[in-house]
Amino acid sequence: MRILGLDYGDKTIGVAMSDLLGITAQGIEIVRRTDENSFKKSIARLREIIREYEIKTIVLGYPKNMDNSEGIRCQKTLEFRDRLQRNFKSMEIILWDERLSTVATERNLIASGMNFFERKEVIDKIAAVYILQGYLDYLNNKNGEGGYNNGKE
Repeated sequence: MRILGLDYGDKTIGVAMSDLLGITAQGIEIVRRTDENSFKKSIARLREIIREYEIKTIVLGYPKNMDNSEGIRCQKTLEFRDRLQRNFKSMEIILWDERLSTVATERNLIASGMNFFERKEVIDKIAAVYILQGYLDYLNNKNGEGGYNNGKE
């Protein structure tokens, strides 16, 4: 089973997925929303991905401020998490501190030579990769032997 990583924003949701061993994260797509308050199509698309790839866990980026405080983005993320939980009742949803993931993503994309418009098209998906990879690295270090939970937990 795989783990899904999400970078939630007002207009987009960056989506990444782990490999079967839980070692690496790969970007899948960006789910675009035309209306900030409309989730029906987004949830439907996530449902398709969850079924297709047999997702067990969702790691949702939690955008705390640098001083560890929680602002409006955290509140919106918690509301989205609650919406996910209502739609995917058996799914484990983990909030993961995503501070600096967008900054790191932006720096790497600039270093790769992408212009502003090219970066704008992929940044949310790559941010989801950073979020998920951070979680996978945590799991692998926690378990000491690499691989998704190594049959533990």
